[in-house]
Amino acid sequence: MRFESIILFVALCSFTAYYIYEPIPEEIEERWKLMLINSFFRSLSHLADFSELLGLKDYMGVMYFITLAEKVVPVSDEHVKVTEEKFDGVEVVLYQPKQRGGDIELRRAVIYLHGGGWCLGSSMMSPYDLLARKIVTELDAVVLSVEYRLAPAHHFPVPYEDVYHVVKHFLQKGVLAQYSVDPGRIAVSGDSAGGNLAAAVSQQLQKEPGQQVQLKAQALIYPVLQALDLNTPSYQQNQDMPILPRTLMVRFWSEYFTSDKALFRAMMANTHNNPESSSLLKFVNWSTFLPETYHRKYNYSAPAVVQGVGGEAVGKDGPSRSIADPRASPLLVPDTALRSLPKAYILTCEYDVLRDDGIMYVTRLRAAGVEVTHEHYDKGFHGGLMFTVWPTDFLIAHRMTDNFIKWLKENL
Repeated sequence: MRFESIILFVALCSFTAYYIYEPIPEEIEERWKLMLINSFFRSLSHLADFSELLGLKDYMGVMYFITLAEKVVPVSDEHVKVTEEKFDGVEVVLYQPKQRGGDIELRRAVIYLHGGGWCLGSSMMSPYDLLARKIVTELDAVVLSVEYRLAPAHHFPVPYEDVYHVVKHFLQKGVLAQYSVDPGRIAVSGDSAGGNLAAAVSQQLQKEPGQQVQLKAQALIYPVLQALDLNTPSYQQNQDMPILPRTLMVRFWSEYFTSDKALFRAMMANTHNNPESSSLLKFVNWSTFLPETYHRKYNYSAPAVVQGVGGEAVGKDGPSRSIADPRASPLLVPDTALRSLPKAYILTCEYDVLRDDGIMYVTRLRAAGVEVTHEHYDKGFHGGLMFTVWPTDFLIAHRMTDNFIKWLKENL
């Protein structure tokens, strides 16, 4: 009996090790910690697939557990005053330095947009709460964190419009005065899907006639910037990387636009472009906009163009039209629309399907004359900035945070 128990224990340990182990590149620091964390993500993803297959709960509904597990109630402390408010009907969390005596000096401000593929995430997750407090204390700044509505309950353009309305509301001179914010020292920032929203808002705001207060800076952290070509070198190289494999990123894109699975299948095959979006492929031609070193063994092949991908995705007003909308894919705007954008900080990671989106945007912004600081992490992986809270804290996450805040301090 004892021998059988030993055999069972060894078998269980072997299976656990086999399940946890993944062929993660040697260059990545704390590989086993990343494997362990990703085994949880994979297990939850399998559960979500199974739940959706049985018709119990949709995939994103199950994956939302990640958001719930890390949610906190933002409260004030001795250094930071925290309030939950509504700006133009959209929920926001406002972090302000606590007043010291007769302190009336105008402060800089950062509008922060959380990641999560437009379907997951919250400004009230502990890593975002911690980041906001760090920005407030180290920069003596006001941080406005936006709780925009999420897909699939609210498809594009709802998340974008929520963010845009908040930014427009905040940039009114009367509102800025209320929070003692300097109108000339405001940045918009975000990670992943939040970086997408930050880039889109920066572009659309500078086109707004009569907009008196403009952003001074945009800080985009491993942003997702285009839905036209989902087979760039980084999508191919990192298709099975932890945290954000290609399948999950494609699912995020399709859920952002529609609940029709036909679009997901077309995007997985990279055959989702219609004649309207195909005319914009020139703006995401990675053979032109990626430095040679990132081409590696991959050869450029323009995505196929299909008249329609079935179901809800067909039609001039359906999701196929949204794919070509620069509010969803900021990389699609012409060069003339880039020239007046604020200075930019763009963070990219080597082991990230979105690496090439960020690098192509760096190339195009610089060619348009925009001042860009590009910080590339050779050992970085997608979502790294989020891993600052025990037990899922990584050294690279703290370096990312420190360098990001350092740039804000020097440029805002």
